[in-house]
Amino acid sequence: MNSITAVRTVRRRTLRVAAAALVVAAGLTLTACNDSDANASKPAASATHSGADSSTGAKGSGGNGAKGSEAKVGTESAAADEAASPDRTETLEDGSTGEIYELGEQHYRLKIVNDGDVLATFETNGKDAGLDANGMYVVLTMGGEVHSWMGGEHKAPGTFELAGGWTAKVTKVGESHYRAEIIGHGDVMGTMEANGHDAGLDANGVYIVLSTRGVISAHE
Repeated sequence: MNSITAVRTVRRRTLRVAAAALVVAAGLTLTACNDSDANASKPAASATHSGADSSTGAKGSGGNGAKGSEAKVGTESAAADEAASPDRTETLEDGSTGEIYELGEQHYRLKIVNDGDVLATFETNGKDAGLDANGMYVVLTMGGEVHSWMGGEHKAPGTFELAGGWTAKVTKVGESHYRAEIIGHGDVMGTMEANGHDAGLDANGVYIVLSTRGVISAHE
């Protein structure tokens, strides 16, 4: 092979290698563009997936699995609670029925039922609870006792004499938010807060309800 032929052979090989490199580079560029185009064509699916991750807890099988288990348990618990029979029932002051469920220590639920319809549900959990049920006042104590009555209302703000010798100083704190200081022998013996939901109290055998509409009532 003469020198001229050798030079031509080297040049051909160089051109072939360069061409192959261009084909590889072009292939990589095309793949990247295709991935980008595919993602761009499915923004809704990506957004939905992100929303699902955020609503089910931390991403990954651990977070999703734990959250899914909790949701399943919660659903089963709620269904079982609906199917469970009350521990006992009582007839309330307006003739409706109070269904009492014992959920745990100092934890009770009261359902107010009339003609098969549940009118209200509330519960204690470490403290007494109360309800202003359209003029019937109900207290559910931490011990699961239920007391209902009608009348004896006082409209806040103001200072009022209650049953049992108690005095209540009721102030408006905000929208649907009232506070009552329960005073005995000149001293504040307790405070009630009706903030978004009514409050109830067993004050040594005197039952008090403070409602979110600023009404306080007590009964012995």
